[in-house]
Amino acid sequence: MAAAGPSLLHGTAIALAGCAALIRGAPGSGKSDLALRCLAQPSSELISGEAMLVADDQVLVTPTNGRLVLGCPETIKGLLEVRGLGIIAVPATDTAELELLVDLVTPDKVERLPDPDSYEELMGVRVRRLALYPFEASAPLKLLLALQGFPKSRLTPR
Repeated sequence: MAAAGPSLLHGTAIALAGCAALIRGAPGSGKSDLALRCLAQPSSELISGEAMLVADDQVLVTPTNGRLVLGCPETIKGLLEVRGLGIIAVPATDTAELELLVDLVTPDKVERLPDPDSYEELMGVRVRRLALYPFEASAPLKLLLALQGFPKSRLTPR
């Protein structure tokens, strides 16, 4: 059986150390805004490395050896729509493996203590899932922490 080719999904993807988060939500829900704030988040004791854009608005998803690899159509590579400013060039990576689905929700839909083993199947692959309210000040930090594997490591002190 031949490997499936890439599919185009609506969303915005960022990467941290080769691991990607696919941010999903309705048009105008804050996907690009949240991605911009993730890109601006500096490396720290909480976040190892700096986030980079994979794709904004249209994300190429390619099943590869039981994993999903995200990429960007050439025409929009390295470009991010910033409401009120327009399209800007940002640091980008060519591809990254999908590790996290981030669904943008209203504040009342964010669980106080979500199940750390929440998954969704996407194109036949199980992917961790997180619901976030994108306009909360800590949303970019929460997304990047989750992308690094938190909360599974939350009970392990340094």
